[in-house]
Amino acid sequence: MQFNPLALSQSLTPDSLPVTRRHFVKTVGAAIAGTPILNTAGLLAGQPSEKTPQPTAPEPLTRKLYESLTPKQKSKVCFGWDHKDKHGLLRQHVRANWNITEPIVNSDFFTKDQKDIIEAIFFGHFDPSWHKKIRKQLLDDQGGYGEDQSIAIFGTPGTDQFQFVMTGRHTTVRSDGDSAEHLAFGGPIFYGHAADEFNEKANHPGNVFWEQALKANHVYKILDGKQRKAALIPQAPSETKVHFKKTANQITGLQVADMTRDQKQEMQKVLSSLIEPFRTSDQKEVRKCIKAQGGLDQCKISFYQSGDIGKDQVWDNWRLEGPAFVWHYRGAPHVHVWVNISDDPHTQIVTS
Repeated sequence: MQFNPLALSQSLTPDSLPVTRRHFVKTVGAAIAGTPILNTAGLLAGQPSEKTPQPTAPEPLTRKLYESLTPKQKSKVCFGWDHKDKHGLLRQHVRANWNITEPIVNSDFFTKDQKDIIEAIFFGHFDPSWHKKIRKQLLDDQGGYGEDQSIAIFGTPGTDQFQFVMTGRHTTVRSDGDSAEHLAFGGPIFYGHAADEFNEKANHPGNVFWEQALKANHVYKILDGKQRKAALIPQAPSETKVHFKKTANQITGLQVADMTRDQKQEMQKVLSSLIEPFRTSDQKEVRKCIKAQGGLDQCKISFYQSGDIGKDQVWDNWRLEGPAFVWHYRGAPHVHVWVNISDDPHTQIVTS
């Protein structure tokens, strides 16, 4: 059947898709040139299909971006592998709301082609089924993709030491092609969302990450009285405290190893929900790190009475933690999630 670009453009308007207008134009152009396009049913639903190609990995695109930067641009966004600021090693830094460098992605600092590459790099960190949700989070928190985000490149892309970092309100992602030894995601990451307002209601309407908390709370509901006593903690720790504990007895909560078989199965669903937004390679790396530390059985889950919005005992604040694994979920007053995972419990990070 002959390709009809007019029919495609009439059936798929840019505003109907979970992609930007720029990506829409590029997709149609690619189809006209005879290259495969994304499955339209999957795009309209915001879900991948068997015919939906995975995004290009961020690492080769980072090299392409790096090679396109002028010396002036590199002086603003590129750093040595071991570059430090007042906090320490900058490529391992993480915050809830920050810009790692001054140039904003959608500013005139970058060319149009560079902006296209950066956008592809950013969304390459996420599973395609989550692209629409990530765009909603960015729209709610920053006014849209690229409006308050900045990037940094550490080391030299294409070598065995480099890292791409992109930051903004409620967003810190990084990729490095396994340059940072032992660390999942290349280092600590952060995600969050304030969907409708800063102080969200108890059911967090519109929050794209609240489903993760509901899955964790389902585990709490199926615990017996003794287990709940071990899992429920009066006061949550500071959300930025995601360094690995020196000994296992410093970790609070209910040990997964002490759960029943059915409860453990539900905990596996919680873990799957937590890593679901991210690209397949990062999901595998997380599971590999957990396995290296003895598996999910060596982790503990804590639910915190403090910050219970609506006093409904659907715990907004909770944490899954192991020897070299911290996934801290702060749901009050809105969602902040801090992630630090390694196969080595001696790994150090910087937060503020």
